[in-house]
Amino acid sequence: MAKQFVVQLPNEPGSLANLAEALAGAGVDLRAIGGGGLGEFGHMIFTTSDDDTTRRVLAEHAYVFVEGESLLAEVDDRPGGMARLARALADAGVNIYGHLFIGRWGDRASFAFICDDPEKARPILEHPPEVR
Repeated sequence: MAKQFVVQLPNEPGSLANLAEALAGAGVDLRAIGGGGLGEFGHMIFTTSDDDTTRRVLAEHAYVFVEGESLLAEVDDRPGGMARLARALADAGVNIYGHLFIGRWGDRASFAFICDDPEKARPILEHPPEVR
């Protein structure tokens, strides 16, 4: 799977448009997208069609960002599913930079995570604790 990027944005009108236009202008297609904002700052989290060009555009425009391996996980699609997974990562000392919702299938929900320590996160995300 492609890299996942988390980009800090000013929480003001046009911030998302400016970033999306800069990427589009370089021929980069946005694939999976999420984000939000609160207070002075917001963020956009996404995957693209071209990691190298994305990285170059972000650097050229002086965006503050992190990138990392997109790690997939499925959790129980009921109350407590995400809570158990987030707690297991926290207890292992793993910081979640961001996550993207992928979809729901049956009683499972799929997410793509970007974490500060993929090696610690991988076994937890591959075998998340079940909600009892």
